[in-house]
Amino acid sequence: MRQRPARHDRYQPLYTPAERERRDNTAWTLVQGVLAPLQFLVFLVSLVLVLRYLVSGAGETAATVSVVIKTLILYTIMITGSIWEKVVFGKWLFARPFFWEDVFSMLVLALHTAYLAALFTGWLDVRGQMLLALAAYAAYVINATQFLLKLRAARLQQARLAAAGRPPAAAVGGAG
Repeated sequence: MRQRPARHDRYQPLYTPAERERRDNTAWTLVQGVLAPLQFLVFLVSLVLVLRYLVSGAGETAATVSVVIKTLILYTIMITGSIWEKVVFGKWLFARPFFWEDVFSMLVLALHTAYLAALFTGWLDVRGQMLLALAAYAAYVINATQFLLKLRAARLQQARLAAAGRPPAAAVGGAG
């Protein structure tokens, strides 16, 4: 009988020592570390522009361009993140430590892609497009929170392991 793979939870490190070493030695970790805050900054600017348009009707072009830029950055971070997962965990997506984050990322991608489809096909009017962008942004915030909570828990676990005298290579942690 096959054993089920171990779950990643509060008792299991996010990274094995080999995964942690690969994570620390790949340039893709730095790429993710740069793209994530850049995407968040673009998101904040775009959110303001989209809300401004929805409230006042002003700035349609700026809001539209900002959502397209946010979506392109999202695609970039998803592609490079998939490469990072392949390097660190040996899987392009859905590696066990980030399985649920990746699942929710698919919803985020679907909503952003639906926005582009609506924009380029005229499927929705501008207000509908902006409301769809807000739905995509809400999903993005949830997904970003998932990743931040996971990495925070990993850092706390690393600190507990270090305090218990465990070698750092067996500890866990987020990028950086």
